[in-house]
Amino acid sequence: SFHSPLPLPVSPPTPTNHHHPPATMAALVDNPPTTYGCTPALLLNTPSATRSAAAVAASAGENAGGDSIPVSNVNVHPIVLLSVLDHHNRRQEGAGRVIGTLLGKRDGDRVEITNAFAVPHAERGDEVAIGKDFNRQMLALHIRANPKETVVGWYATALPDENDPNGECKCIADTSSLIHEFYAGECDDDPIHLVVDTSLQTDDVALRAYKSTPVCVKGEPLANMFHEIRLALKSSESERICIDRMIGSASTSKGASTTQDEGLALQISMEKLLAMLETCSEYVDKVVDGTISADDEMGRDISETLNSVPRIRPEVFDKMFNDSLQDLLMVTYLSNITKTQLTIAEKLNETLGK
Repeated sequence: SFHSPLPLPVSPPTPTNHHHPPATMAALVDNPPTTYGCTPALLLNTPSATRSAAAVAASAGENAGGDSIPVSNVNVHPIVLLSVLDHHNRRQEGAGRVIGTLLGKRDGDRVEITNAFAVPHAERGDEVAIGKDFNRQMLALHIRANPKETVVGWYATALPDENDPNGECKCIADTSSLIHEFYAGECDDDPIHLVVDTSLQTDDVALRAYKSTPVCVKGEPLANMFHEIRLALKSSESERICIDRMIGSASTSKGASTTQDEGLALQISMEKLLAMLETCSEYVDKVVDGTISADDEMGRDISETLNSVPRIRPEVFDKMFNDSLQDLLMVTYLSNITKTQLTIAEKLNETLGK
């Protein structure tokens, strides 16, 4: 447990605000990061010997022109947002917000967040408890699967503001400084704080990223100042295909594409591939007959394309295809069993809860 901070009796400095819309689910394209308002949230934190030494050392290193470069850009992959939303939907009844660990890599002043996992925690009044052992175990498992990923920060959903009559949520709570202090000991560099607004006051799911700067008085850190930094949603080619598929499925009346639609899409794709092969074959025949002159660049492209196709005997290809099909059917079967088991468990919990 940590003791909660107390508010400072002074007002924090207010930088110039730049009003821009936050990142949304519909903005999953590689657009340049948007600059957001950077009004700081100043939170008084109980002095900690470990954090004080780290904060003072980090501040001294930055001021002396050390190797530590302040983060100015954050790129978030769609899987991270989906993981946070799934964690929020599965939260315990009465829980104000959920938190978790962010994984990724840092390159200079840019941080790329590629993965995340949930961490159990409890906030009761002025105290915060975090599942440290669970966090370490999950981190060890993730590192085994993705050795290049490291802890780059933590995420949280926006906390409902009880004093706001409009039901607005606040991104930085009093206990955020304490949780940030915990993750400062888990990260090699200064942690990034990602906030996801799940209140759905608008049609957008807002994302905001913060970095913390220690406020020291006579060499003793007394508070953390959270500044909002640039954030952009970045998706790889495979992620973009999945997101487009999800958006297309959501636009249908049934909410999901049927097997018939999937078969039709595969048929159209194969017809396009056959048409391109026929066009290429016709071009080669005309060049051989002397009907048209040869194009060296076109010939190299055709040669590279043919060389990229592996040479596999028909019987070997049939065996590989059948084995992959059996694996796919097994995965589908196991996923259906898991879905059924989860549904039964939820029904039992609802019945026992009543």
